Order: sequence, then C-alpha cells, then structure tokens
Amino acid sequence: MTNDIVILKVEGLTVYQGSYIAVRDVSFELLSGTDTAIVGPNGAGKSTLVKAVLDLIPRNAGMIEVFGRPITRLGNLRHLLGYMPQNFIFDRSFPISVSELVGLGWVNEGKRKQLKDKKEVSFFPQLWTQNCEKSAAIAEALRRTDAYHLRHQAIGTLSGGQLKRVLLAYCLVMPRRLLVLDEAFAGVDMQGAADFYALLNELKREENWTILQVSHDIDMVSRHCDRVLCLNQTVVCTGQPEIALSPQNLLATYGPGFSRYQHKH
Repeated sequence: MTNDIVILKVEGLTVYQGSYIAVRDVSFELLSGTDTAIVGPNGAGKSTLVKAVLDLIPRNAGMIEVFGRPITRLGNLRHLLGYMPQNFIFDRSFPISVSELVGLGWVNEGKRKQLKDKKEVSFFPQLWTQNCEKSAAIAEALRRTDAYHLRHQAIGTLSGGQLKRVLLAYCLVMPRRLLVLDEAFAGVDMQGAADFYALLNELKREENWTILQVSHDIDMVSRHCDRVLCLNQTVVCTGQPEIALSPQNLLATYGPGFSRYQHKH
C-alpha cells in the first residue's frame, strides 16, 4: 500500500566519470511502498545513478534527499537503507558463515546508547539480551528468505541464487525503509529470478519497503514493478510500466536493438 510520503528525492543529478558524463540532470522521486525499476542499455548510467543516490561515489551537481534529509547527513537513519550490489565480491576462502554475514547487518541502537551512558551498571545482562535479540533476528531473516538451512554454511560455498537470498536476509535482519538493488538477479537463472521476485514482492508488502532496482529484465519489470524510469544518461521517460515500457519509449531508450533486452519466462 502506497502513500504520499517521499522516501527519496533526486533533483538535477549529474555525475562525471573523468571527462565523460555518466548521468546528466536526472530528477525523480520515490513514494513510500513503491517499487521502481531503472532500465536502459549498457552504459546508460544505471549503476552510476544508484551509487550516487547511496553516496558511494561523488556527484558533480544535484541534490539527493533520503527520508527528508540530505544523503550526506542521514546520521542514525542510514541503517534504514539497505543495498544489494550487482557483484558481491569477496574472498571465497574467507571463513565466515551465512549467519555471521547476516549478523553484520544488525545494529542495536540501545547498545550504542548504553555504551555512551556511564550510569549504566548492568552491562553484561544487557549484552546477553542484545546477543539473544541479534541471534533471533538473524534466524528470522534467514527463515523468511528460505535460507535458514544455510545458516552454518560458509558463504564461499553458496550458489549464486543462495547468495542472493542471504544478502536479502542481511537487508531484512534490521527494519529498513528503502531497499536499493543493483542488478540483484545477475548470475541467477530465469526460474531463480522469478522465485526471487516473488519473495521480494512478498517481503515488500509485509515490510512496506520502498524499492529502487536496476534491471535488464523488461518482462519481469512490467509484471512486478509499480513505476519505471527509462535511463540513457538522462531520463528518457518515467511512469507506470504500461506507459514507460511502450514500444515507442523502449525504442527511444535503447535504440533499434532494444528487443534483445526483453526476456520471456
């Protein structure tokens, strides 16, 4: 269910990569509870856009607000933002389990407050309680993403689809308001992508997530997303899927070869 709360506001965003303009004068808003897909050809600036929105790379011009605050001044609201990168690069020999990885996404505000409060004398009972809360949150996140059976497994042994579910659990282990996915289904087969979309939609409804995702899969986007932003350095069009993904708009976004980006399931 959506409302009129603006979760993300981008105005006049421009990002250079060297002397090349990767993203030019991009403006859009995301309303609470919506799922917006960014589509466009390779080199259109999709990943650059989401990285700039997350303040992972510098911008040359423009304004970005998340939850009504400038992205550079989110402070303690930053943990309400979840991110799944296109490529989760890690050393597969690194000895970390699925549960340990998901636990890295858990932040306890009470624990931070307690460590600052010199009058607090019951540190160890509080720490024990926080650890129990963290363990319960990890287990619940893994159950909801159908990855609980992987909890003791080393992350280096996971398949592509399994890793995506574990990363989603990482985002789910704490309450989030905005989830940003950069080609979350890259490296996953068509059935795995369809299953993941179904899970993502279910969690979106339950958690009232606002989602911004980069995708090449026109068919999946048309069936599952509320809004679409067609990008080719700048915004070509934006709107509901039936409007934004019309043949005319896809031709304007991709050029004559746009049909190769449509995948049938």
